[in-house]
Amino acid sequence: MTMTQPARRTPRQRALLTAGTGIVAALGLSLAMTTAATARPAGTPSAAAAATTVSPAGHGFTATLSGKATFKAGSVTVTCTTSTSSGQVPDAPGNHNPDGAVSSSTTPATYGSCTTSMPGVSATVATSGSWGVAMQNGAPVTAGLTIPVGGFVLKTSGLASCTVTAAPTSAATVNGTWTNGAPSTLAFANASVPVKVTGGFGCPTSSTSSTFNAVYQVSDTTDPASQITVTG
Repeated sequence: MTMTQPARRTPRQRALLTAGTGIVAALGLSLAMTTAATARPAGTPSAAAAATTVSPAGHGFTATLSGKATFKAGSVTVTCTTSTSSGQVPDAPGNHNPDGAVSSSTTPATYGSCTTSMPGVSATVATSGSWGVAMQNGAPVTAGLTIPVGGFVLKTSGLASCTVTAAPTSAATVNGTWTNGAPSTLAFANASVPVKVTGGFGCPTSSTSSTFNAVYQVSDTTDPASQITVTG
């Protein structure tokens, strides 16, 4: 019997495979403030949801990344150091819901100063569509966040040329927690979103989800001396 030795990968092939495992990692960065007004925070069924008030009514707000947004997939890390999104609290009486969450629209988040731990791989991010956030009072206060269909597209170049699309077939909701403060913060821990990956060799085309971690500070832009808060 003749034994066939397994084919050995070249250094370039090994580099491409390593790059591919981390492409989806960058997707998580998009979700730090990509949200939809139809979202409902996890664990708050509509029939049992507590009353929610977001204040001040009608005030504009900006969410700014605090520190870094990172995603880890095995030994691969993708990091962005700048990201912002903005929106407006609904005018009264829309800023109060006696039976559940309060929803508001936001702009698609922008991302910059992004790096990867993979030599020879760079990434660009494009966002589009209508975004929003649904805040639900509770212990803790939760935020249901949704990215619209195809509203986030990540493209890589270099050793691996791939395209990662979030929420490829329907809007996808992720969950975070809100903390009132000066400023208030919106945090995401291991949030998950469905993805579709396309591309050639080195692209993780079998991957169907991505997770991320990030913290945003939310400031009142109508009255900087005020704070955006969520109460009952």
